[in-house]
Amino acid sequence: MYIVDIMIHVHPDLLPIHREKLEEEMRELRGTISVHFNHKITHELTITYNPELLSSKMIIKRVKQWDNEAVIIGG
Repeated sequence: MYIVDIMIHVHPDLLPIHREKLEEEMRELRGTISVHFNHKITHELTITYNPELLSSKMIIKRVKQWDNEAVIIGG
């Protein structure tokens, strides 16, 4: 099994409750291993996943439902 990490930038004003719900929703995706926001830089979301089951395109599409301007950092 391969494991991939991606970091996604969301708007800094995304409410804490929405960040929490976004994390929960991302955890439910088949292939997700770990999801968390950076506690110091709250607009950075890191997702670890199995690319055989989940793609970065699928992930960013889901994140954009919460923040249409979200982008993959370094992508």
